[in-house]
Amino acid sequence: MSTFLTRIAFAGTALVALTATAGAASPPAASSPPASSPSGELRRHADAIHALGITGVQARLIDGDGRHHVVTSGVADLRTGRPVPPDGFFRIASTGKAFSSTVTLQLVGEGRLRLEDTVERWLPGVVRGHGNDGRRITVRQLLQHTSGIRDDIPDYTTEADFQRHRYDVYTPDQLVARAMAQEPAFKPGKGWNYSNTGYILVDMIIERVTGRHWYDEVERRIVRPLGLTQTSWAGYSPAMPEPHARGYQPFEAGTLVDTTEQVITDTGSAIISTTRDVNTFFRALFGGRLLRPAQLAAMTRTVPVDAELAKIIPGARYGLGIYRRPLPCGGAYWSHPGGWGGYITDNGVTADGRRSVVLSVSSILGNTPDHYVRQQGAADALIEGALCGPGGADASPGPRLTVG
Repeated sequence: MSTFLTRIAFAGTALVALTATAGAASPPAASSPPASSPSGELRRHADAIHALGITGVQARLIDGDGRHHVVTSGVADLRTGRPVPPDGFFRIASTGKAFSSTVTLQLVGEGRLRLEDTVERWLPGVVRGHGNDGRRITVRQLLQHTSGIRDDIPDYTTEADFQRHRYDVYTPDQLVARAMAQEPAFKPGKGWNYSNTGYILVDMIIERVTGRHWYDEVERRIVRPLGLTQTSWAGYSPAMPEPHARGYQPFEAGTLVDTTEQVITDTGSAIISTTRDVNTFFRALFGGRLLRPAQLAAMTRTVPVDAELAKIIPGARYGLGIYRRPLPCGGAYWSHPGGWGGYITDNGVTADGRRSVVLSVSSILGNTPDHYVRQQGAADALIEGALCGPGGADASPGPRLTVG
């Protein structure tokens, strides 16, 4: 799952909390916000994630009246101890699948592509071998992880692997070819299996339909219209823009290794952004600004995830590039987490796009099922607390835009 919750990390020491308007972030607050306030609730959960053993945490809630509530916890750099920047960049990894899905559905709405088109229609001969057959797999199935296509994305299991291969470059064709050497998990449409390779194929289809690179289409259709000035695509560059928290992973000896600088093998996961921009994207998506009603309805028509993932994110269902998660205060929210290179991100937005929250952490608790469940549980508590908490899902948002 694109290194989604697969490593270990240790904790830093500092905590900062602030609130800001929809403009530039305010300086750190002079005193702690009340525990019952949106910022206080967010701060409590961010601190709890840090206390688990996570190096750095940043989270941003935008409430129903447009106020930004931003908290950070831990440190951005274990060597210097500098605090986590409240507007720090991070790799959004699989959260980028929601961007690719949105572009695909825009093309559907324009009549240039159909969800029932086969992969073979757009990429003849690409999905073949070992039981894989692009003539039987649809675009919808790629988007919903029901194609049966498995992954074979190179990853690092030891520190030596990381140091030796951190700058290796793989083309999309090479990654698809690796997956074609694997038998499918099931016949198309007969199960659910998270497939990064499926989204590599989605991006290749975007390029075939439009004649432009898939991220050029993301930029043209989403990034520029929404003013996402803090969002970019790294491609094969190993660098991160400043400011950012450094990403850490432990390997076989459990020693933390700074993994910030690396080429992201699956370049579809190489989008870099901030909590501000990711919030803006999800609010626009569910506020009806990016998709026509028919395509948004198609995106939010869900199927159950597999049993393995359901243990980590209970109650989750998957649409087209988006998860549906139940809210403890009633109803549901929409989300797409992601993780790669020491960075893990989670997020949530209400169905009307009025209230949203984005979380980024720069290390990983561990690589056992118990670690995954504990870290995801803490992330869920933050997301759900932000969406259900003071002024949350059951409240009527007002029109004001004020400092909290």
